[in-house]
Amino acid sequence: MQIVPFAAGHRESLLALSLRAWEPVFPLLKPAVPAFVYESFYPEGWRTRQFDDLSATLDAEPQNVDVALIDGLPVGWVCTRLHPEDTMGEVYVLAVDPTHQGKGVGTALMQHSLERARSRGMRMMMVETGDDPGHAPARRVYEGAGFERWPVARYFKDITPEAE
Repeated sequence: MQIVPFAAGHRESLLALSLRAWEPVFPLLKPAVPAFVYESFYPEGWRTRQFDDLSATLDAEPQNVDVALIDGLPVGWVCTRLHPEDTMGEVYVLAVDPTHQGKGVGTALMQHSLERARSRGMRMMMVETGDDPGHAPARRVYEGAGFERWPVARYFKDITPEAE
């Protein structure tokens, strides 16, 4: 396996593998959040929202994306954002094709992201994920990599006339 900078030719493969990677997450997320929240975030379905969001990331910040290749084919990717005002790096996206999960690809991409941030003077790293059952595997990976949980509470309220 090798990790290389993102190239435009990787785009479609990365989007496809990302949707496969999140396929098992969203059926567990949907019943774990209020319906109005899920419907607000994913009015056209989670695949459409994920595709659009990930496309925007790849298009807007290709310089922050690194790709794991096996035999020349993309099997995962990471987007690392830097927040110099906090001397913090952020693992913004980390996706591994399900056929390559559990084989060290995600660990290698995470390490690459950490090194990218460290080499640019960052002192800490952040990653964010859901607290729902669908994101449990991601939480285990991050905690296993030494990330410490920061308790955050995010609240939503339905303010449509029907909810009043």
